[in-house]
Amino acid sequence: MRLIERPLGAAALFEQVRHSDQRGFFARTFCREVLAAEGIEVAVAQANLSFSAERHTLRGLHLQRGRSAEIKIVQCLGGALFDVIVDLRPTSPTFCRWQGFELSAANGRVLVVPEGFAHGFLSLTPDVALAYLVSAPYDPAAERGFRFDDPAFGIAWPAPPAVVSTKDLGHAAFAPERLEAA
Repeated sequence: MRLIERPLGAAALFEQVRHSDQRGFFARTFCREVLAAEGIEVAVAQANLSFSAERHTLRGLHLQRGRSAEIKIVQCLGGALFDVIVDLRPTSPTFCRWQGFELSAANGRVLVVPEGFAHGFLSLTPDVALAYLVSAPYDPAAERGFRFDDPAFGIAWPAPPAVVSTKDLGHAAFAPERLEAA
């Protein structure tokens, strides 16, 4: 894994170092030592897989708070997506700022989403598979959700979403008091 950039001062975008031969390639997608060298300490508590069958499926924006705050390490295993993070750490100089990245099976990028960041994505192709390593087990009481089109963030999605869950459409507008710990 090789660091590409440190967006919003706390996230990290890595690329795979692929070792190719006639069989295909081999690449590391998680390395505690590489992350630690960048000041990222994470113990994986859960592994998740998200699959979106249709192009322009939107998921998010999601966040876990309090004792269930989590670091996410995300990688696209099939297809391509536009992945978005929003800094929701109230004391951060980048509070409410967002950044987006194209993650795909082809580019092999791995995004580390720190605690205190909301996360969501829009599938750019059909049949998108996204793998997550997560530092805390899911806690429904600690979950917070924010609208993908909230003007408080002003996210420039590359296309309008065609599929959004009822739950994600029902999120309230952003308000800092919604960030209180669970």
